[in-house]
Amino acid sequence: MATVQQILDDKSKTLHTLPPEAMVVDALKVMAKNDVGAVLVVSGRKLAGIFTERHYTRNVFLAGKTSPATPLADVMATDFSSVGPEVSAEACMALMSDKHVRHLPVLKDGELAGIVSIGDLMTSIINEEQFNAGQLVRYVRGMN
Repeated sequence: MATVQQILDDKSKTLHTLPPEAMVVDALKVMAKNDVGAVLVVSGRKLAGIFTERHYTRNVFLAGKTSPATPLADVMATDFSSVGPEVSAEACMALMSDKHVRHLPVLKDGELAGIVSIGDLMTSIINEEQFNAGQLVRYVRGMN
């Protein structure tokens, strides 16, 4: 099973971040432009929160707030779950399922190292299963 570090090594190194004082509309623009479902909210070099499409729906739209006038600090999640780079994809899936989240920030020695999504984990798992199936086919063919 792949580790978070292996998954991060296979994806873009670009982190989509904004400061807490940025407006929600800025986060929505970043997410739309980069086709991502979350923005990491960073204060200095520390992860202060995470803002996702779900936070927009529940904390902005349904709350009757406006995107241009609402700072991320007012609507981001600050009680987020995170993982270290040594954690397995399987453990991430279990945590995501338990916490009902689709994005996990990755922290290494307290510093932001990346983010993994449910899509990243599924891609990793599918690639691993395809590799294993190919190995099994080669093994069986070699027996004949």
